[in-house]
Amino acid sequence: MLNNLLIIGCGLIGSSILRACSSKKIAKNIFVNEKSKSNIKKLKRLKNNFKIVNDLKTILPKMDFIIICTHMSEYEKIITSINKHLNTKTILTDVGSSKENIIKIFKKKLNKDISWISSHPISGSEVSGPDHGSGLLFKNKWCILIKEKNTDNKKLKILTNFWKRLGSRVLVMDAKKHDMIFSLTSHLPHLIAYNLIKTATDFEKRKNYNLINFSAGGLRDFSRIAASNEIMWRDIFFSNSKNLSQVINLFIQNLKSFKKNIQRKDDKIIIKKLKDAKKVRKKIIKLKQDINRPDFGRG
Repeated sequence: MLNNLLIIGCGLIGSSILRACSSKKIAKNIFVNEKSKSNIKKLKRLKNNFKIVNDLKTILPKMDFIIICTHMSEYEKIITSINKHLNTKTILTDVGSSKENIIKIFKKKLNKDISWISSHPISGSEVSGPDHGSGLLFKNKWCILIKEKNTDNKKLKILTNFWKRLGSRVLVMDAKKHDMIFSLTSHLPHLIAYNLIKTATDFEKRKNYNLINFSAGGLRDFSRIAASNEIMWRDIFFSNSKNLSQVINLFIQNLKSFKKNIQRKDDKIIIKKLKDAKKVRKKIIKLKQDINRPDFGRG
């Protein structure tokens, strides 16, 4: 059990960590630093055992474990403000969705004696805020930990055990591989969702159709993804811009290929592409990344 745990930023992910740590008694004392007055009001309604703190200077030297759960654009400011007060025994982590750019900030701003090991719990949602948090959010979900050349293996093991106790399946990889993978599996799909919704609304205005009233399952599902927090996704797009630009180019190339196939009515080619896509869905089900149950729309 940890003695003192500090969560900086307590929206969906932070409050879910809070709930899970409280219910599983992972830390004796849990402290929360949250700047949003609205979020603080919501947090005070929770029955979990924790203390909200505004002044971090006095408690930082006593912390065993600190998790930064804010938007990535706030990292540099946070590190600058807490850097001088951190204990060298403290384990510091974050939950950001891109890593290479963030590592540069930490290396530049963070005291070299401080152990910082980056985390990425793959368990977000289109909703945000502490009222949507859940102690079960991380159950059977992947959490990626970033290992560098100078990573302290003992502290990496402690961090691994921490996420496992929250219910996560932990995988370790380097930052470059992480950002490349998630540019395609997460960042591009969200960008496509935002662009599709924009395309639909632009089309609706031009044609003067009540297009959204007739949103079928496809548009409905994309709209759910596009309802995600705009600040968080702006930060992700900017932070992982190099990899994201590359996969956007690949997507455009494939989209143009689909367009030609459709215009030429290339029956065999189109059928093969559609069948190949179905194989990916079957693989996702087999890996238990989703359930094999049809979605006929929410009642």
